[in-house]
Amino acid sequence: MEKKRYFYLGLTAFATTCAIMIFHDSIFNHGVLLSLFGTFVKALLPVIYGAVMAYLLAPLVNSFDRLLLRIRKAKASKGLVRAGSILLAWAVVIFAVYLLISILVPQLYQSVVTLVGNMQNYYNTVYAWVTQLLDDNPELAGKVSDTIKQYQGEVQEWFTNKFLPQAQQTITMFTSGLVSVLGFLKNLLVGVIVSVYLLALKEGFALSARKTLYAWTSQKTYVNTLRALRRCDLIFSGFFRGKLIDSLIIGVLCFVGCSLLKMPYTPLISVIVGITNIIPFFGPFLGAIPSAFLILLVSPMKCLSFIVFVLVLQQVDGNIIGPKILGDSTELPSFWVIVAILLGGGFFDVLGMFLGVPVFACFYAVVRYFTASRLKRKNVISDSMFSTEYPPAPTLPDDNRL
Repeated sequence: MEKKRYFYLGLTAFATTCAIMIFHDSIFNHGVLLSLFGTFVKALLPVIYGAVMAYLLAPLVNSFDRLLLRIRKAKASKGLVRAGSILLAWAVVIFAVYLLISILVPQLYQSVVTLVGNMQNYYNTVYAWVTQLLDDNPELAGKVSDTIKQYQGEVQEWFTNKFLPQAQQTITMFTSGLVSVLGFLKNLLVGVIVSVYLLALKEGFALSARKTLYAWTSQKTYVNTLRALRRCDLIFSGFFRGKLIDSLIIGVLCFVGCSLLKMPYTPLISVIVGITNIIPFFGPFLGAIPSAFLILLVSPMKCLSFIVFVLVLQQVDGNIIGPKILGDSTELPSFWVIVAILLGGGFFDVLGMFLGVPVFACFYAVVRYFTASRLKRKNVISDSMFSTEYPPAPTLPDDNRL
């Protein structure tokens, strides 16, 4: 018992020292350790891609495992069945990607070409709107003219000193971005290979992880850790897979609805709405606003029809499709969903807005579990004692008894 106590004291001292070193490095040494950590993560990107793909494909592989075992009646070896399941799973993915590209990309390309070709007409339309508005409102035109004269020098300075350098930097980033795309494709290809290995040996990896955890922790910690990991797996798997399927359905429904309503740029709008729907809560608005603006340039009445259609579609998604697919996988109240999205987006942009909800849900579940455990230790079995606004004042002795 004494050795165990010293072990935990040493582990705590080590963790504290590491935290102090990271803090000192971040403040005074320009983040050298964080830079090394970034390099380490960058080197492991293929493994991360492979792990994500394996995690998403695991349920499909398990389904094919059960199907092949029923067909072969357990006569085939498990290794052969697993190899067939992995091949079938990736065949389904490749076929789905091919089908999506062959159907969507030509129409999406045509929509983009049409949009670019009509840019001059859209400019003339907006210019006519603004001109008509200023002609009908002379006072507004005078205010706009005075504002332009007031800020003309600042605009010119901004254009010369900020816009042009940023434009040059953007062009340079675009040129180097081609190299980044090639690097991403290489990492993605290696990630596919890694995912095959992970799917083939996932039971062995899980067994090794459980044995290692059991060897280095107490039995109670082992059980609680597995319970927490299982809960996190339910949250992430339910959210990721469910949200992807939900967004695909919404994109298809948007395509069908916009086609029936004869909306312009239907494929482009459907892709925008489907992709942005991945982001909880704010996603529908992020996708609907630019799409509505594109339709507004063509026809204001169709823009109004599109807004009504998107509102109906999002109500159907929020009340019927989403709950059926996602259920209550995160068990996160709406207020904390908004907080998670804002925090994730503030730190990690769009990716953070998507990952913020399941990550925050895991922390929320852990805090709720420990809170319930502490309340149980204090023999709290009902919420009635917390119903008053303030806790009852302690009973004081009567002054006459002193």
